[in-house]
Amino acid sequence: MNPYQIKYSMFLKDPVKTTPQNVQEANESLFYCKMTLPAAAEHCGMTQKEMKMTFTEYLKYNPANYGINQDDSTLDI
Repeated sequence: MNPYQIKYSMFLKDPVKTTPQNVQEANESLFYCKMTLPAAAEHCGMTQKEMKMTFTEYLKYNPANYGINQDDSTLDI
């Protein structure tokens, strides 16, 4: 037996089931910059491209939670 033999099963992760709750958590984490896109995609069990499309839809249908102050052009958070 070779002690330097690579066990590829160590690198495989169990697939994550995509649920609406996981997607909602990932979208909110992306919106508030608490999670990166690759981490959010992995959290949901999606590819990065699928996560980008889902997050774009999230932004389209959810209003922004900040306002723009007209006096001095700063953001009110």
